[in-house]
Amino acid sequence: MGAVLAAVLGVSLAGCSSTGGKRAEERAAQAAGGKAAVHTPRWTFAMVTHSGDGDTFWDIVQNGAQQAAVKDNINFVYAHDKEAQRQSQLVQSYIDQKVDGLIVSLAKPDAMKDVVRKAEKAGIPVITVNSGAAESKAFGALTHIGQDETVAGEAVGDELTKRGKKKALCVLHEQGNVGHEQRCDGAAKTFKGALQKLYVDGTNMPDVQASIESKLQADPSIDAVVTLGAPFAPTAVQAKEQAGSKAEIDTFDLNAQVANGLKDGSLGFAVDQQPYLQGYQAVDLLWLYKYNSDVLGGGKPVLTGPQVITKKDAAALQEYTKRGTR
Repeated sequence: MGAVLAAVLGVSLAGCSSTGGKRAEERAAQAAGGKAAVHTPRWTFAMVTHSGDGDTFWDIVQNGAQQAAVKDNINFVYAHDKEAQRQSQLVQSYIDQKVDGLIVSLAKPDAMKDVVRKAEKAGIPVITVNSGAAESKAFGALTHIGQDETVAGEAVGDELTKRGKKKALCVLHEQGNVGHEQRCDGAAKTFKGALQKLYVDGTNMPDVQASIESKLQADPSIDAVVTLGAPFAPTAVQAKEQAGSKAEIDTFDLNAQVANGLKDGSLGFAVDQQPYLQGYQAVDLLWLYKYNSDVLGGGKPVLTGPQVITKKDAAALQEYTKRGTR
């Protein structure tokens, strides 16, 4: 009986392996080879973000979205504008084109509220990413994918305190961005020292450097500078060097330069919100909704961060930042 039972179990397990497991392997191979892993209709999903030109963070988001689009047989299109009104107009243009799904960031939610609701009324499912977690559900989106910016800021405040810092400068590079304010306010909440905000024009790097440099020269007691985006971290390092300051430079977000900075010690730590996941999951969840009416989150945001990255993590992450997925 034992031998018979073992034989039956062996056949059963082999059957599972040769169907589900084999199909999963085939799907993975197809996606890796640039082929769709599904046979659903070729829906069009559009992503519209508040990114400015040349922002490496959004390049990583797009890389994730495009990889999921290949796997899910999706025609993926992307547009962006840092001006909220123009971002709203871009969303409206995709509504007019009757796309099958929308992915939208809500850095300035008041300007996006009406157009997101128009999409929902038009029967176009919307997923919000990166910013606007508090407003996403009220605007009619299926779910929000990103990090809780207040929680991320609190993690920064805790890390600064752990490192013995006494006076920090939080550099905001986009006025009116609710997520940026939440990051700095969250850091101020948990930081045991004093934190000041510095508003700069993020579209003008020489201005960013000059503003940080001037602040560090005027107040040598500042021992930490926190930038809110990876592209601004190297600029803050240059400002520190020009000012002759000993402040530690820390940052939100990760890219190849930040990973290198963590490794060589020019940066103290980074807070990673895994932008690749934000793009990948947004496309994949829209596909799941269209295919199977699935929704993740249970009314709460699907969190991709925060994760505090330090020098000990940098070497392992460099490989991924070079290929544009972290």
